[in-house]
Amino acid sequence: MRNRFLSGLLPLVLACTVMPAVAASPYSPPQVLSDGWPVADAGRAGWDTSQFVELERRVADKTYKGITSVVVAHRGNLVYERYFEGGARDTLNDLRSATKSVTALLVGAAIDRGLIPDAQAKVYAYFADKRPFGHPDPRKDAFTLEDLLTMSSLWECDDDNAFSSGNEERMYVTEDWLRFALDLPIKGFAPWMAKPADNPYGRAFAYCTAGAFVAGAVVERAAGKPLDAFAAEVLERPLGITAARWNSAPGGVVMGGGGTRYRSRDAAKLGQLVVDGGRWRERQVVPAAWIAAATTPRARARDDAEYGYLLWRLHFPSRGGDVAVWAMSGNGGNYVFMSPERKLVVVITSTAYNQRFAHPQSQEIFRDLILAALPASR
Repeated sequence: MRNRFLSGLLPLVLACTVMPAVAASPYSPPQVLSDGWPVADAGRAGWDTSQFVELERRVADKTYKGITSVVVAHRGNLVYERYFEGGARDTLNDLRSATKSVTALLVGAAIDRGLIPDAQAKVYAYFADKRPFGHPDPRKDAFTLEDLLTMSSLWECDDDNAFSSGNEERMYVTEDWLRFALDLPIKGFAPWMAKPADNPYGRAFAYCTAGAFVAGAVVERAAGKPLDAFAAEVLERPLGITAARWNSAPGGVVMGGGGTRYRSRDAAKLGQLVVDGGRWRERQVVPAAWIAAATTPRARARDDAEYGYLLWRLHFPSRGGDVAVWAMSGNGGNYVFMSPERKLVVVITSTAYNQRFAHPQSQEIFRDLILAALPASR
């Protein structure tokens, strides 16, 4: 009798608890500020602005969780800017591993200034004061910056493998992160692992935050100043970025592998820099040749993604075709999506750190809403 009563009551309870539809505000263009961003009306430019309204509805009804901002630039103009879940225009968003892509830009700036010869510069030559190195091996002397930028060095370092000697969580609990990385052993290749020669592009990819950290340390030593100071000088100030925050390792080396904080509109500037071949407005900030090199696939990261210089190349189905998009990517679903072909930059910030849904969610927003809203003529 009790079960029959509950079964009859359940539909009534559900009917009474259905959440009302969440209304989203109509589209309006971003605000014009004095930060260097020109603004355009997306509707007049041919965008389907109903997709922006749908995005806001899904954030409001918790279909999308943890999203704090979405900023869209098209053809060099901001066309959409919204903040959610406590996010705000002045929030310094922790972009986590998207920092790595900024480090790659700084390597290019250092090369442009003659501080580093090129991407083939030998890594261990910059750290003679750390000798002798643990697990000595002559192959370490051959490590190049390009090996670190493409996540394909021979260090036994894999953040996706909790048992890896170089897993980033092991590095974080040591006092000397540089020593930790430089002392890593050379990895072996189990029978089920493809060796570099057997991989596309001749490189065996393994995601290694320690490698990006060392790449930033090379820039520090070559420039003779902390990485954040160098970034402010050669990248942030030229872009009109007046607020940023970098982390440092216990020994004082600035962390080029994660945790840098930027405002959303400023993160979009970094993306626009890549889309425009290293230019911001009328100024060449990073050499066009370096941007071209950084956005050349150099390793197969996954079956559905390639890797350049600390940049992901992701693939999205759209309008019956494959859309390849470069991306700065960080834990929590933080992204700067960049499509030079479509002159498109999309920043998505999120605080869904360590959540399995975080990356799929941000990619869905980009694929199903932003690309769908993009004018057919691009």
